[in-house]
Amino acid sequence: MRALPLLVLLALACNPAAGPPAPETPPSVRTGAEVLARQAFRPLDGLRVGLIVNHTARVDTTHLIDLLHAAPNVTLGALFGPEHGLRGEADAGEKIEDGRDARTGVPVYSLYGETRRPTPAMLAGLDALVFDIQDVGARFYTYISTMGLAMQAAAEAGLPFFVLDRPNPLGGLRVEGFVLEAGFTSFVGQYPIPIVHGLTVGELARMIRGERMLPGLDSLDLRVIPMDGWQRTMTWPATGRPWLPPSPNIPDFETALIYPGTCFIEGTTASEGRGTRQPFKQIGAPWADARALADTLNARHLPGVRFEPVTFTPVSIDGMATNPKHRDVPVHGVRYVLTDPATFQPVTTGLHVLEALYRQAPDDVRGDFLNARWLNLLAGTDRLHAMLTAGTPATAIAASWTDEVEAFRTRRATYLLYD
Repeated sequence: MRALPLLVLLALACNPAAGPPAPETPPSVRTGAEVLARQAFRPLDGLRVGLIVNHTARVDTTHLIDLLHAAPNVTLGALFGPEHGLRGEADAGEKIEDGRDARTGVPVYSLYGETRRPTPAMLAGLDALVFDIQDVGARFYTYISTMGLAMQAAAEAGLPFFVLDRPNPLGGLRVEGFVLEAGFTSFVGQYPIPIVHGLTVGELARMIRGERMLPGLDSLDLRVIPMDGWQRTMTWPATGRPWLPPSPNIPDFETALIYPGTCFIEGTTASEGRGTRQPFKQIGAPWADARALADTLNARHLPGVRFEPVTFTPVSIDGMATNPKHRDVPVHGVRYVLTDPATFQPVTTGLHVLEALYRQAPDDVRGDFLNARWLNLLAGTDRLHAMLTAGTPATAIAASWTDEVEAFRTRRATYLLYD
């Protein structure tokens, strides 16, 4: 009888009754976690590791937690959960509690509660930290902030830090948006990078250390396990991999592609679509004129997208949005319809939507429409707020980040792992 591959044996060890998985067409891209598993976890041989993961840390259909727990040459010593929790079921911003993993008995520490980085007590007895979380390629997605802060903790403790690389769903060519400026650092913006940065998490980790984007990383032993088969031209559909929502309100690839622009709406009193089954794909406000807004945006002939007028009512949805803006109130606005994802520019488009909605706001609404502090943190600068309130057209606002984006492209070239 032909021997089963290691990955299957480990999966069976976790669930003996499951039987060998049915053969499937393999994806064209193999993640760093899958590469590591095929190496029988040899780079972790003999180590007691802490694992920074959520529900996206899958190797085929098996969670990396279960594989490492079953691996005879590695000891799983601790688990660390980011925003949305270890299983990815918590609302955005919801506090995550410490606990213990029911399946393995391994202690679970929250990195989205009282602390945002592993403490010395949490790291006691560990030999390494391993990061494996699917990112969406936007600067304000908090998983990459968690990664950087954990890198700092590993450096202070003298632990090697492994990043198991995963695809950037938006590909490696799109780079767009303001580069975060000093003074606007927060958990939704840790690094001086554009809103859409075009890096994998492994490449970003290399750049964070190499460009000293956080203090204390000069001595960090950073080890990236690269993917097999990923190329910079690939957006998510080209990878051949199934979409596993990285957080409750990013249910599909289209949402991930639109999100870096419509997330600006979180810095306003308008709805970004939370509390509906199409979050970030539709935006609106109770006072908006949906048809006029759609006509205004369609007249600008933005690449790869058109807009449909829409009315929707945000409601409480368990696991997605328990208390969305304008809950139970009809709001009017537009829905994105992607016509050519390859040419679509998410940040520029989102900026046009924000500007058009701001201009349409009635006089008694406009003064409070923008939440300056939150919008500045999302944009990474106060220039967006200043230009919007000064009446600067969206085309001129977008043009203002051209030079800083090109300078970033030059700086990042040293840290790229894929062609």
